[in-house]
Amino acid sequence: MLKISSLCEERLDIFLSDILKQSRSQVAKLIKENCIYINEKLENKSSKKIKQKDEISIFLPLVKEAKESYTPEFDIEILYEDDDVLVLNKAPNVVVHGASSVKEATLVDWLLHKGYVLSNLNGEHRAGLVHRLDKGTSGAIIIAKNNQAHQFLANQLLDKSMGRFYLALSDLPLKNDKMSNEKAIMRCPNNRLKKITTNTKNHLAKNAKTDFINLLSAKNCSLIAAKLYTGRTHQIRVHLADFNRYILGDELYGYKGKIKYNRVMLHAYLIYFIHPRTKELMFIKAPMFDDFYQILKENFTQGEIDEKTSLDYLKFCFGF
Repeated sequence: MLKISSLCEERLDIFLSDILKQSRSQVAKLIKENCIYINEKLENKSSKKIKQKDEISIFLPLVKEAKESYTPEFDIEILYEDDDVLVLNKAPNVVVHGASSVKEATLVDWLLHKGYVLSNLNGEHRAGLVHRLDKGTSGAIIIAKNNQAHQFLANQLLDKSMGRFYLALSDLPLKNDKMSNEKAIMRCPNNRLKKITTNTKNHLAKNAKTDFINLLSAKNCSLIAAKLYTGRTHQIRVHLADFNRYILGDELYGYKGKIKYNRVMLHAYLIYFIHPRTKELMFIKAPMFDDFYQILKENFTQGEIDEKTSLDYLKFCFGF
């Protein structure tokens, strides 16, 4: 069982969707299956308006063997591991978790295939997942091995004590060396695969904030760093598109370059969090993959790359 205290007044399904990093339809399923209690009373209405400091109890579903499974034919680099957390360097074009539309092995399949015992907060297809990465995005992803660690890490996503620095290869540099985008994000009404920003406040739009910094610029590409304060789907991509800047390979959001890429050149380079057991602030860096790094080497010197992607430099740039 997981207990969470509400920090604001909003609909139950919206609150749980943000906490659990699941869709509202998946949260509705939990509610329908009598898994949710408010102040120790069973709640079966997704639209229930919760109040500040309400105690939400979630009775976690058991992790079951998936009906259809795929054997992973890839390996994942382990960046850090102990009894509570696992930090991986997800390769590009690996799907993080299963869905009805996914017909291939996922990162969760790899974890279960390796025999990891994981938290069951997010059910069988999302076992251990505290946050997600898009299929094409590579880089650091944190996995919870038990429910206590999962709760502790999920709370850090809410209070922003967990953070992520991304590297993006863009067609153009930012207009200013430092820029921020705080526009809310919602699904595009004309393309369900795409997200858009909006200034309209409604239950479909989710608050989002991203800081951007120019790191390196050349004729053929620019290296931009991004710091996430929220974790919305496609957040960096849609917030950059707002500035008319497009990540190499990101044709969904407007990249029209002559060179074609087999993925979006976006890498979750660094994750920091407070360890659930030791309470130590940890910084873990995920090495860039060859396809990403090769583009850097073709356009910049090794000295420039090392300087601008160092942990100390990025922390300084983002005022950490």
